Amino acid sequence: MACLKYLAYGSNLHPLRLQQRVPSARPVAVVELSGWQLRFHKRGSDGSAKCNVIETHDSADRVHGVVYDIAAREKPALDRAEGLGRGYQLRRLHLRRHGETFFYEAAASHIDDSLQPFSWYKAYVVEGARFHGLPAAYIGAIEQAAAIADLHPQRQRDNIRLLWRLSR
Repeated sequence: MACLKYLAYGSNLHPLRLQQRVPSARPVAVVELSGWQLRFHKRGSDGSAKCNVIETHDSADRVHGVVYDIAAREKPALDRAEGLGRGYQLRRLHLRRHGETFFYEAAASHIDDSLQPFSWYKAYVVEGARFHGLPAAYIGAIEQAAAIADLHPQRQRDNIRLLWRLSR
């Protein structure tokens, strides 16, 4: 089976969340990217903010993420789930220990710093970060990000239900 390396940094951090989209996903390593920042500013199709990473070239900035192996045949499903070509574009990095790795980066046309994530979306990021034991200060910074309630009741219920399973 041909595998690809995928870098998760947002709601896909948690393996159970990612495996709903690509069942073959297996965590390989926790990584730290120096000179990058995590932001909640990518406009989602639901009108809320989603995660993005931006390269700052400032060595004080750090993003923590997880490299996953995924089956190459499942990448189209992940592309659809992530909205490739509809707000996210593909970006590749060469990571010293893991080789070529891809991730999704927000297109400039879909960045809006006035947006906030839904509280359940932010909770996915926090739960994934906790699952992988990311630094407490990093998790704390994510927890401090402003969030809003999702006014779509069924989507809210569905995501809270999944979050409950993730946190057990």
